[in-house]
Amino acid sequence: YPLLFVISASISDPNLVATGEVVLLPKGIDFSGYRLIFTNENIVTGYRNSLYYTIVGTILNLIVTFSAAYGLSRKELPGRTAINVILAITMWFGGGLIPTYLVVLGLNLVNTPYTLLIIGLFSVYNMLICRSFINSSIPEELQEAARIDGADYFRIFFRIITPLSTPVIAVIAMYYAIGHWNDYFTALIYLNDRKYMPLQIFLREILIENQSMSFSMNDIKSIRSALERAQISRVMKYGLCVVGSLPMLLLYPFVQRYFVKGVMIGAIKG
Repeated sequence: YPLLFVISASISDPNLVATGEVVLLPKGIDFSGYRLIFTNENIVTGYRNSLYYTIVGTILNLIVTFSAAYGLSRKELPGRTAINVILAITMWFGGGLIPTYLVVLGLNLVNTPYTLLIIGLFSVYNMLICRSFINSSIPEELQEAARIDGADYFRIFFRIITPLSTPVIAVIAMYYAIGHWNDYFTALIYLNDRKYMPLQIFLREILIENQSMSFSMNDIKSIRSALERAQISRVMKYGLCVVGSLPMLLLYPFVQRYFVKGVMIGAIKG
């Protein structure tokens, strides 16, 4: 119901939304909120940047995370226990915001789009889920048979492990994609140039501007026009909710069938 209401309110007459007449279905179809959103050139820039960060970032996340998970699933890996302990410690003790910023600054990555791809490139929790899946769902005998036939670790990884790990890859990809799409704090800290800003930064700015517009009447000639702008602002907020969540809503149905299995995998990680 909340999702249906937000969609209905975003395309309804602002007056009807303000009076509470829009409950389930849209009334008085009006796209003024969306017109205001998409006439803002920052929205197009933000959408393009967010899609880039989400797609490229998720691909890099999967490559690094799943490769590490496979390596740490091999018992013959030298120092495997020590590496697992070190990685586990980072789950509870982070480096901190200021030290991380100083490292990024020292690498000359401040105000570059690569920062949003590198920060959060690897998640220990997601790696543990992938490692647990490999250990529990892919028989060791299958890998041993491939090694007897002459396959090396890379061939086993790409020809056996990866194809059989589609469920966990889909779930982890969804986790990473949602994280990249919703992230605005990283851009707020490390980016200054607006041409690199993700969509969430611009949506936040629009919401703040419209909120101040709704309560400021210094530059408005009449109370009536102020109320009309406030009503359109309210509808625009619903439109921003739809615009900001649409890509993830479109992605979710494709990985929904893997979610139950992904939750079960997470329950037995170790």
